[in-house]
Amino acid sequence: MSEHERELAGAQREHWQQTYGEHPGMYGEEPSEPAVHAASVFRAAGARQVLELGAGHGRDALYFAREGFTVQATDFSAVGLEQLREAAGAQGVAERVATAVHDVREPLPLAEDSVDAVFAHMLLCMALSTKEIHTLVGEVRRVLRPGGVFVYTVRHTGDAHYGAGTGRGDDIWEHGGFAVHFFRRDLVDALADGWQSQEVHPFEEGGLPRRLWRVTQTLPR
Repeated sequence: MSEHERELAGAQREHWQQTYGEHPGMYGEEPSEPAVHAASVFRAAGARQVLELGAGHGRDALYFAREGFTVQATDFSAVGLEQLREAAGAQGVAERVATAVHDVREPLPLAEDSVDAVFAHMLLCMALSTKEIHTLVGEVRRVLRPGGVFVYTVRHTGDAHYGAGTGRGDDIWEHGGFAVHFFRRDLVDALADGWQSQEVHPFEEGGLPRRLWRVTQTLPR
């Protein structure tokens, strides 16, 4: 990681910690649309253990737990994960939720072939370089069991904030304090190399609205 990338990563970590601290449960309690889709896909694949990357305060991780999955929730914000654990206790699903503070620039703290499914809502499009994104998807592949499913969402270059704010290079733009790596379609396709049954579904979320792709891909058996 270059000095520039290290500084950006540190600034983003502090920004998210502060944001979660000032706005507890900032995304509400209802699950995201991609999480509802993912639960259906995971169930159809016979998945039981789900790893969520970038779980934040846990609206989607808690939904997976309520749906009967065992969830490992990771995020680089300890503040967000603390809110997640408190909510898991209040909702009676604490025994199905484990949390770990983790920066996805580091190897995932899991063994090979140890989870059935991985979910990441707008995590891959954080302030990660293209190289770091490829490395992360390689880690997802390592921890997934054969036949495992990976569902992720990313903002793409058709989004209104693409090209707005401060350019950080590598299609990363910082707007309102949040740095986003906006995906081109060729990056999505490159990340699917060696996977099966790729689906790329365009959708919108939020008031801007944010324009995203929801990507579903399966590891060969």
